[in-house]
Amino acid sequence: MKEIFIAEDFDVEDVSSRLISIMASWSSRLLDINGPSWVVYSWDMEVKYLFFFEVDFNDIETRIKLEDLKLNVIHAIESLKDETTYRDNLINEVFLKK
Repeated sequence: MKEIFIAEDFDVEDVSSRLISIMASWSSRLLDINGPSWVVYSWDMEVKYLFFFEVDFNDIETRIKLEDLKLNVIHAIESLKDETTYRDNLINEVFLKK
């Protein structure tokens, strides 16, 4: 498994390209979007990549960037001609600090 840490000031287009490239070139089955942890699973359901976003979920601009990123990647996954899918739990109260 390869771990990739993404800093607060990430570029949406750059990270989108990286994730889309991984999803298209690997035999990826699932992208599990769970707050700060985005996990790419193989067809054998082995974890291949973990993207960990070191961001503040309370910051609205950061959440907008994450939503943009999510939409870019989901659009690419849906355009693939295979059974690759995703699970989306980007924003959950658990990730917000009170």
